[in-house]
Amino acid sequence: MKFQGRSPRKRTGGRRRNFRKKKKHELGDQPTETRVGETSLKTVEARGNTEKVRAVTANTASVATDGDVVAAEIEDVEENPSNPNYVRRNIITKGAIVSTSEGRARVTSRPGQDGQINAVLVE
Repeated sequence: MKFQGRSPRKRTGGRRRNFRKKKKHELGDQPTETRVGETSLKTVEARGNTEKVRAVTANTASVATDGDVVAAEIEDVEENPSNPNYVRRNIITKGAIVSTSEGRARVTSRPGQDGQINAVLVE
């Protein structure tokens, strides 16, 4: 369940003022912008005494081809619908099109959340 906080607007359209600052558990984290490079992971503490593994850099992707999954080498980021500047900085997010040793592939996982890159071939 996500807690984003209540809306700053009332039902009538009027503004609601904050009655306090955010508590520690309501604060967000800086996004982990996964880049192309030698694989390195980072673990962060999450709620409920759990841990998340985040990919800081990665150079391999599990690419789903016809009927099987192949570990492919990532060469670079070709397109990124979430932010065009991510292409120049080689940042991989969900939905990014990357060129791999198997061909062009679209990322279907969230590397900053899962710590791994899963993709499907585009062509």
